[in-house]
Amino acid sequence: MSADDLRALAAELDAAFASLSPEGRLRLLAERVPGRTVFTTSLGIEDQMLTHLVFRAKLPIEVVTLDTGRLFPETYALWQRTEEQYGRRIKAKYPEGQALEALIDDQGINGFYFAPEMRKSCCGVRKVEPLGRALAGASGWITGLRRDQSPNREKLDFVEFDEARQIVKANPLFDWTREEIRLFTAENGVPVNELHDKGFLSIGCAPCTRAIRPGEVERAGRWWWEEETLRECGLHMDASGRPVRARDGKPAPGDSAFETIPS
Repeated sequence: MSADDLRALAAELDAAFASLSPEGRLRLLAERVPGRTVFTTSLGIEDQMLTHLVFRAKLPIEVVTLDTGRLFPETYALWQRTEEQYGRRIKAKYPEGQALEALIDDQGINGFYFAPEMRKSCCGVRKVEPLGRALAGASGWITGLRRDQSPNREKLDFVEFDEARQIVKANPLFDWTREEIRLFTAENGVPVNELHDKGFLSIGCAPCTRAIRPGEVERAGRWWWEEETLRECGLHMDASGRPVRARDGKPAPGDSAFETIPS
């Protein structure tokens, strides 16, 4: 399919998603998106729900995670439990070795604490570049993004055409709340990260994630030492380095503080 065809398909799927269940949305993606469709999981609670739906229904969707090398031990344990429970592999993409060595030689093992630009460079090497390899040749990309995760994500679409990557990007749980997802995982025996019960609602790399405090938004525990408000690593940014805004194309307040992550 051409980029124009995929763009039109994204619009059709976006209109169809509202009336469907998450499993129905996944099935529709598997049926309509040509070629490979990749679901990138962070092993968070929403991604575990999607993994459960994909594996239970035996959908032809690749499940991939980005192993940055700095994940929590609890995350690796959950990864193993998930594979054992469903009898399926979660594929991994790792940082490119030479780029990672160069990053650490330049800024030290924990240089990301010292400047936003250094943190973004780390995310670029450990997450953004591996994501590019995970999505290479794919026509569809599934994520666990939700409307209620942060103000920055409120205006996303169910499905959009990612212009930067030339791919159909779908958010099947966009309109689900965290509580709805928690109830679903509990009722269906879906394995979840034990850190969620300790206040870690959004879990990324161990050095860059803390438990949230009462009244904080879900992603407040990510890169908490920075003054920026976006709490994004670069995976869901457009070509200009701003968070994707499918509905109005406008950056939210504070977006200008986010530079394009170096390649």
